[in-house]
Amino acid sequence: MSAARPHPDRVRLPAGTFPMGSESFYPDERPVHERSVAAFEIDRYPVTNADFAAFVADTGYVTVAERPLDAAAFPHLSPDERAPGSMVFTPTPGPVDLSDWRGWWRWQPGASWRHPRGPGSGIHERMRHPVVQVAFPDAAAYADWAGARLPTEAEHEYAARGGQAGSDYAWGDAPFPGGVAQAHTWIGRFPYDARGPHGGDTAPVGSYPANGFGVFDLIGNVWEWTSDYYAPRHLRLSDRPVDAGRRTNLLAAASPEPGSSIPRRVLKGGSHLCSPEYCLRFRPAARSPQAEDTAMSHIGFRCARDL
Repeated sequence: MSAARPHPDRVRLPAGTFPMGSESFYPDERPVHERSVAAFEIDRYPVTNADFAAFVADTGYVTVAERPLDAAAFPHLSPDERAPGSMVFTPTPGPVDLSDWRGWWRWQPGASWRHPRGPGSGIHERMRHPVVQVAFPDAAAYADWAGARLPTEAEHEYAARGGQAGSDYAWGDAPFPGGVAQAHTWIGRFPYDARGPHGGDTAPVGSYPANGFGVFDLIGNVWEWTSDYYAPRHLRLSDRPVDAGRRTNLLAAASPEPGSSIPRRVLKGGSHLCSPEYCLRFRPAARSPQAEDTAMSHIGFRCARDL
């Protein structure tokens, strides 16, 4: 591994205590509880395609989406079905049942960070867009190369609030104050009518205003990996094991999705696909579970660093 890559674009955040979670939206955001974080640094922007390309050029790293599925783990799949690929958002021709996400997501062979929408797509004109199609191990490998780590869920939420500890959104209590979008989210009817300036796609990082801490895109654009395991409710400090050898409570609460053995991690921040009529998760308290091995066209990450 190379020496840690210099990264001048980090924001240093002071230690703080804040009310984590929300009682007003989705059940897994509960309970609201007091959480403290130590001082840390966080990337000013999500990791971009240019950043990730530098990592791959230096290390030769191959992402999860670029590897075929293991035949031993997936014996019921044909060789074609085990080919490298990932999940790609596909707008629908018109209104669909919003309770079935399969209406607008498809498995696309050949989709990867280099080809976000599959063969024929590319990133040459998208180097300032956040990298997508990265699974959790990919994000963790990049962070290690950069001499950093992924933020915890609490750190991400603290940073995303930008000092607005008690508000629903990072900018106040209205999703679109004065009718103006403050982050890159879905504008229009989901999932077929994207009316925002960037359509139903990612935007170059920094396209929307920074929050109160001077950090960009912690809300919207892409969901971001955190280091925390997902549980269907918040684990308060009193719920956590007292030492590394006693993980029973944490692992039991962080069980994988039914029918799967793959652990899930917490995604934070929402994405460009978050719409008030479908996914009101472009808020600091919002969270989403994601299997560690799954890459998608609306998931990226950023790094943090201890002080």
